[in-house]
Amino acid sequence: MHESLQSFLLILAISMIVAILARQIRLPYTIGLVIVGVVISLSEKTFHPLLSHDLIYYFLLPPLLFEASLFVPYHELKKDILPISLLAIVGTTVAAIFIAFSAVTFFKWPFYPSIIFGSLIAATDPVAIIAMFKDNKIVGRTSLLVEAESLLNDGMASILFSLAIMITQNNDILTISDIVYQLIIIVIGGILVGAVTGFLTILVTRIVDDHLVETVITLIAAYGAFFIAEKIHASGILSTVIAGLVIGNYGILGKKTNALSPKGRASIISFWEISAFLANSIIFLLLGINVAAISFQGYSFSLIFSAIIICMIGRGLAVYPIGFLMLKAKSRIALSEQNILWWGGLRGALGIALALSLPETIQMRDEIVVITFCVAVFSIVFQGITMPLILKRYGLMK
Repeated sequence: MHESLQSFLLILAISMIVAILARQIRLPYTIGLVIVGVVISLSEKTFHPLLSHDLIYYFLLPPLLFEASLFVPYHELKKDILPISLLAIVGTTVAAIFIAFSAVTFFKWPFYPSIIFGSLIAATDPVAIIAMFKDNKIVGRTSLLVEAESLLNDGMASILFSLAIMITQNNDILTISDIVYQLIIIVIGGILVGAVTGFLTILVTRIVDDHLVETVITLIAAYGAFFIAEKIHASGILSTVIAGLVIGNYGILGKKTNALSPKGRASIISFWEISAFLANSIIFLLLGINVAAISFQGYSFSLIFSAIIICMIGRGLAVYPIGFLMLKAKSRIALSEQNILWWGGLRGALGIALALSLPETIQMRDEIVVITFCVAVFSIVFQGITMPLILKRYGLMK
């Protein structure tokens, strides 16, 4: 316990130093954390805090998803709900199928490991994307499209992953009706739990006039929505996102609402900004430390490079065909926005958490974990560093 606390404090101290230095040299904070994490791991072999599935999925992911969805205005989301839904649902599914097919064709992987890899790596990661956009102070429709789509396709990826695991472990037993039934529980259950949690939170905060109590209630709502949904085998990710949207729009963004006291609203905003900042700091620093500690013996550069290229093509197939189909629609996606959606489709925490959650009995588990780490680090570092150039090219950065 004593050593764990020391490691935690050391991680926070290093993160704050990186934050200060990153601002000085105008390096995106999250990229700085990953790079410093790699350097620490290579120079100090005894310092390898474990980046586990439970740490990411159950402890760090809920507050990050909740904070991100808390500030998504529904009246703006409603205008672009069609392209966002198509990108998140159809696009993510197309990308997953393409990546799985490519793994079978080019890597000569068996079918079941391929569909697992395709499902967990297909979605972009809201943790990495939102952190990058915050670093670059991007707002407006482009920011909404990228961030909202990443939040929803996170839920879609977790659904595809759950189905892939079910098919892999029950390939001789499952029927189509079984899959449809499980899909309904995962999606509808997640949405209902999130909505009920969100509205119950609003009802409770209406009768409370203590900003500290109001803040803690939102903390309970964020984790409560996630764990209740997971308990009934629904999507905890969807549940937390929906709860955040409800609480944010009825309690924080609404100008005429009395669901929160003015002091409570300010307290909640500050609390969740700090929580997201700390969670991001831990995730990205540990990502760098853990990826440098991986043994790449037996994994050729061509395999890793091919996986990165396949994931990039898969993301392109998730974006550009939908952009073309919506060319004449009212909520059309401009080519500049499509390019940002494609290149800004970073992989990160969710994919790693899902890969680490794979049972040891899953065929080719180690290969899936290693390549997922490599794809995530490449996207965060290389795409993250070059993304400001694209944003400047389209006049989105001052």
